[in-house]
Amino acid sequence: MTAFIRTTTSLLTTGLLTLSLGCATMVQAASPEQLLPFQQRWAQIQYDLSDEDTQVKAFATLAEDIEHMRNTHPKDPELMIWLGITLSSEAGAKGGLGALKLVKQARSLFEQSIEHDPNALQGSALTSLATLYHQVPGWPIGFGDDDKAATLFQQALQINPNGLDTNYFYAAYRVDQGDKQMARTHLLQALKAPPRHGRERADSGRRSEVQTLLQQLN
Repeated sequence: MTAFIRTTTSLLTTGLLTLSLGCATMVQAASPEQLLPFQQRWAQIQYDLSDEDTQVKAFATLAEDIEHMRNTHPKDPELMIWLGITLSSEAGAKGGLGALKLVKQARSLFEQSIEHDPNALQGSALTSLATLYHQVPGWPIGFGDDDKAATLFQQALQINPNGLDTNYFYAAYRVDQGDKQMARTHLLQALKAPPRHGRERADSGRRSEVQTLLQQLN
């Protein structure tokens, strides 16, 4: 009887522990409804604010708000991605050597997200990290590396071959590599990307960038 009680207690404890761990895993990720306002604010800042100083401040505030949510979802790869995207965008608006700290922080976030789940947001961390390696200056100023960018872009395209952002940023990379034909192919593929619910402003802004790059190629 004692052995039976001990075994039953052990099984009950194990079951409760498993349930507890399962619940902990479930609450680590922010819901799509929690993520969408950040995505929409990013698009508004990126495409509707023309003054760079205003953009820098707005991106910085958005980054703080995402970081605040990460306090309750510290291992959420999607929040890591969007914090990294926001910091990268802030760096782009800020420019100069002062932006290097921000892109290094963004790189770290993308790397952490990939470690947790490379498929999160259809491989967005891979696309974003590839774009950083493509756009950031190389040594000794920065960490830019076109070979690493190429590898990451290929991984991103395997996960999301029809994505708007994936194809646009890879096309921009191919343009800089002098491969206009490949770039045009991916720009046309980007225009075929399905619309993203709730992200209409981001879609229209990115499609406009795709069209601009196509016109430059022509």
